[in-house]
Amino acid sequence: MSIRTPITAQQYQKMRQGAAAKERDLAVRNGILNVGLDETALNHASRVAGRHVFSLELPTGKITAQEKSGRCWLFAGLNTLRFKISQKRNLENFELSQSYLMFFDKLEKANYFLENILETRDEESDSRLLMWLLNAPLQDGGQWDMFTALVEKYGIVPKEAMPETFSSRDSSRMNSVLTHILRGNAAGLRGAYRKGAAIAELKIRKAEMLQEFYRLLTLFLGLPPVNFTWEYNDKDKRFVREEPCTPLSFYHREFPEGLRDYVSLINAPTPDKPFMQTFTVRYLGNVEGASPVKYLNVEMPLLKAALIRQLQDGDPVWFGSDVGKMMKREDGILDASVYEYEGVLDTQFTLDKGGRLEYGESLMTHAMVISGVNLQGSRPERWKVENSWGDKYGNQGYFVMSDSWFDAYVYQVVVHKKHMTSEMRKVWETEPRALNPWDPMGSLA
Repeated sequence: MSIRTPITAQQYQKMRQGAAAKERDLAVRNGILNVGLDETALNHASRVAGRHVFSLELPTGKITAQEKSGRCWLFAGLNTLRFKISQKRNLENFELSQSYLMFFDKLEKANYFLENILETRDEESDSRLLMWLLNAPLQDGGQWDMFTALVEKYGIVPKEAMPETFSSRDSSRMNSVLTHILRGNAAGLRGAYRKGAAIAELKIRKAEMLQEFYRLLTLFLGLPPVNFTWEYNDKDKRFVREEPCTPLSFYHREFPEGLRDYVSLINAPTPDKPFMQTFTVRYLGNVEGASPVKYLNVEMPLLKAALIRQLQDGDPVWFGSDVGKMMKREDGILDASVYEYEGVLDTQFTLDKGGRLEYGESLMTHAMVISGVNLQGSRPERWKVENSWGDKYGNQGYFVMSDSWFDAYVYQVVVHKKHMTSEMRKVWETEPRALNPWDPMGSLA
């Protein structure tokens, strides 16, 4: 017996009468109709509180711009590296090539996708797993461990060694065409398997597909450099020419400590993810054979303490958050109170952070860099954020994030192991529990 019920005429009449009877709504309705909800609900106090002054601030360089692409995670990762290189080399405005890593991310994601297609060859075409794999095999987004895998395998280069192209700056057409190709490849591999092709034959076909994919990728992003000579002028106007090097030797020379000791701490307060436990996500990655994406879920005070220790050590912090929530983009303000939605609408939002994750209201959408904090004693009040949206927003591209916004919408920070407590380091070494691919912690920045 069905329990479904339609809206009746009597019900509708009651709704209309109830809405019309609320006199307070008249002025609010006019405000929202004329200027929209955000301008009606804008809290001026957030502008006052969002001062771009910090008790601890790292001297990061000119803001970068990912433009019409989803490469924030690459920009944020490379911005943490360029800070150290700039300090070491006495550079003022220096960038590493984002299109270089974008190229290899696309290539590796293509291989990773086709390997997943072969692994799931017995899945029905309408299975949830296969549909998830086919949904977005080549999107621009990524995770910290995926960034590490690319850098450790392919190295890094200065931006002038592989500059931006039309498709690196505006990736939608490239992505749609290459995704079309990959879905066709998936259909070809699965079709050949159904006709009796052995795995060895399917692997040969996959290699041929990747050969063609590489060729197409060069048409959009260019050929990556095999070696290059680095020339620059430092802050003292001193000209320097380095000996020719490869991208990998450049990385190891400029960043000898490497990235393997940087780990991801998350704050995901949902019933299925106990604190002080490690997690991974099935089918989340890019470089086949690299270390899997791994998280340690911790309570917020532990996460912030490790982050502050890293800033005090002179090291900026890669972090992931739900950037679209409670943001005044033009002013560069991230504040949980920047819009008084509940007061203006005379309603209540009932989901807490865990509920927002569990019921699809929030997930990590964007990666940026924390390069400063304003401390009242040991308590953080606001944070300096290096974004990758160009210099038109905020303070020449830098945002200010209130601590209340941090609590509500920051999900991940990357810190060096030395900044974790001994208990956290011990738990980090435990075997992670695998989450489903569609878990919110499987989202890509």
